[in-house]
Amino acid sequence: MTIPSLFVAHGSPMLALEDHDYARFLQGLGQHFKIPKAIVVFSAHWDTPTQSMTIDDSHATMYDFYGFPEELYELTYPAQGDSDLNKRIDELFKKHNLNYIPAQGRGLDHGVWVILQKLYPEANIPVIELSVDSTRSPKEQYNIGAMLTELRKEDVLIIGSGGLVHNLRTLSEGAQTDEWAVEFDHWIAEELEEWDLKSLFDYRQKAPFADQAVPPYGLEHFIPLFYAMGAADDERKAKRLFQDYQYGNLSLNCWMFGS
Repeated sequence: MTIPSLFVAHGSPMLALEDHDYARFLQGLGQHFKIPKAIVVFSAHWDTPTQSMTIDDSHATMYDFYGFPEELYELTYPAQGDSDLNKRIDELFKKHNLNYIPAQGRGLDHGVWVILQKLYPEANIPVIELSVDSTRSPKEQYNIGAMLTELRKEDVLIIGSGGLVHNLRTLSEGAQTDEWAVEFDHWIAEELEEWDLKSLFDYRQKAPFADQAVPPYGLEHFIPLFYAMGAADDERKAKRLFQDYQYGNLSLNCWMFGS
């Protein structure tokens, strides 16, 4: 059975400490498929104009946030790298004429380790982080993900980590979920289930409340969706595994693509 690719919302860094429905869902998510031999994550928190890839034998834990409880800064996720997988990705990128920059000593940002410490808390599966590029078109982002489709047949889990509705300027402490966020997520869900790439690539014009859900200053959180989708281009099947909200409109969702 081919391992799927995933889009995983990483929410707030506090997810690492929280105990709620979404946190518990992530803790059990790995049971949906066999244990991967390695994990590749396209993270919203590494937005670069040229594709980049970590090449370290071991990873430091990055605390790329501020103003949170001290307990959060004491967490670590000491995952190893995978030089063989680095070489394999290098082959696939070169096969499709994609230039990339190897990054040494960067560490894993919270878009990676916050979700992985829920999914695989023992940190015993090798991890490689890949950057996203918010200046590329959705089609280009999708195509980069598609370059890695073969890895899923080699038991590599590919994750896009971000947030479909991620507008920090509109968050609130109220318990009620904003209807505009729900409508945007509903539209995205319909198009994903139909695998309607034409509409999805033009989401900015076609999706309701797109400018609120995906503001220009938060674009990098939405686009990991396209990388994760592209990695399942050979199957083109989408299934929503979880949906909830925090702070009025911060979307906590998980999509599975492929088997």
